[in-house]
Amino acid sequence: MSNAPCIVVALDKRGVCGSPTNTSTSAKYKISIWIITFFVYTSYHLSRKPITVVKNALHNNCSTPVSMVVGNESSIYQIPLNKSCDSSWAPFDKDATYDDYFGALDVAYLAAYAVGMFISGHVAERMNMRYFLAGGMTMSALLTIAFGLGHVFKIHSLAYFIIIQVCCGIFQSSGWPGVVATMGNWFGKGKRGLIMGVWNAHTSLGNILGGLIASAFLKEYYVDKGYWFWSFFYPGLIIFGMAVIVFFFLVPHPEDVGLPSSNKRISAQVPERAPLINDATKSSYGTNESAENSSASDVEKLDAKKTDDDEEYNTDMPGVDTSINSAPSDHEPAKAVSFLGALKVPGVVEFSLCLFFAKLVSYTFLYWLPQYIKQEMTTHMVLKDPDTTSGDLATLVDVGGIFGAIAAGLVADLTKSSALTCAVWLVFSIPMMLLYRLFGALSMTNAYVLLLLTGFMVNGPYSLITTAVSADLGTHSSLASSAKALATVTAIIDGTGSIGAALGPGITAMIEGLNQPLKQRMDIVFGMLIGSSVAALLLLSRLIYKEIQVLIAKRRQRQLLE
Repeated sequence: MSNAPCIVVALDKRGVCGSPTNTSTSAKYKISIWIITFFVYTSYHLSRKPITVVKNALHNNCSTPVSMVVGNESSIYQIPLNKSCDSSWAPFDKDATYDDYFGALDVAYLAAYAVGMFISGHVAERMNMRYFLAGGMTMSALLTIAFGLGHVFKIHSLAYFIIIQVCCGIFQSSGWPGVVATMGNWFGKGKRGLIMGVWNAHTSLGNILGGLIASAFLKEYYVDKGYWFWSFFYPGLIIFGMAVIVFFFLVPHPEDVGLPSSNKRISAQVPERAPLINDATKSSYGTNESAENSSASDVEKLDAKKTDDDEEYNTDMPGVDTSINSAPSDHEPAKAVSFLGALKVPGVVEFSLCLFFAKLVSYTFLYWLPQYIKQEMTTHMVLKDPDTTSGDLATLVDVGGIFGAIAAGLVADLTKSSALTCAVWLVFSIPMMLLYRLFGALSMTNAYVLLLLTGFMVNGPYSLITTAVSADLGTHSSLASSAKALATVTAIIDGTGSIGAALGPGITAMIEGLNQPLKQRMDIVFGMLIGSSVAALLLLSRLIYKEIQVLIAKRRQRQLLE
């Protein structure tokens, strides 16, 4: 029998190739799962990006060919707007209200996405993941196209566009719990940070491709004919194509094809990351003693008492009742964890609240950056086509984010310290955002370099928390009696982050509407972003402290052994 991955069809959950169990077959399945889920979530992000690019076309007076003069004290430029198109698309055509309307679209989508995320995590644990993902992607495709149909059918009702955004947010929320749970089912805890850090490039790749596709069709059809429908149609078609692939090819669990689970207890040589485990010396954290006061005899006693399971760090964090750590038997059906049960997992609350602020920053850049670039950079230099060039430049944040996610995952694997890794990235993101605000619009070189570096630092914590950390917490040893917890835990963490993602663009829209000079408004927005990074850092302080104690204790133990 061939060891090639089986095709899973709707009528045969186990696949047409039977139940192979050898290592080679397992590796092939893992590769196929990695690739499928990567492009699945790429298509999710690709389909949600067009609105950020098309905003500049929805509000853009271009009824006649004109020239616009922009510049500063030292230089003046003539920018030809050789467009022959209708005026801005109602109801976004009024200067006094268009910012508020765009803000309403963003908030409608992100608020629905946040609410839908909590629901999706609950539902995903209780139904076939292939059906769940394929259905969510199909509806997302139809709704993406439906937004563009507003142009085809000349719809000028704000309510129509808001309803589309709300429905799209709900169905788009199916993506993250589904793909993270599937990846978590197939990939163990060994080097999950690096594996999922590379895998998480799908988010940035989706944003990049979505922005480029939307911009390309905006240039092709909008400049000459005023059509912006195609910027939504093709991304919608792409996510629908991926839905078909998911329906026929995705294998959500190794057990579905007769392979062993990847989330059984791991061996001592591959410890979990520190924030998700018990502190290296139980006596330090289980009592009021500090790590600094731990004596050599305490370490020796700990070594003497360690069993194979202790080496796996399965006692987790302090205060966890380890009496439920026995895994369900092979004959006992896995049951889904409750919402409250998932909240009790050590680290879920801290990382959820941290992600609230980290995602606020990331999504504010995602939705607002093209507008900011257009406003600021036309004041300092020539942009041949501000409407589309700003969208292209904004993708540099996502390019930097790809490398930031990979680097953060690698560092977390090497240090076994996810919270500490997030802290380093958050600390450096603050000066990077400040530097971009001060110098990013002064030249194209500055824009390229600072946008890449800002994306590198801003997306690192966001990526690490939503992938490796969520997967680790979803397979936490305290949940061993509730094996189906990955989607629920992932949904809680990312759902909380999505609330912040909804507030960021909404608050930004309110700031944009203030009766103050442009410079002051932009300073306020960046002040909010920097303050959010500080808040995210502070919310991890307890876990950071524990991880530092773990590292100190391990270092002392190594010194004693030497």
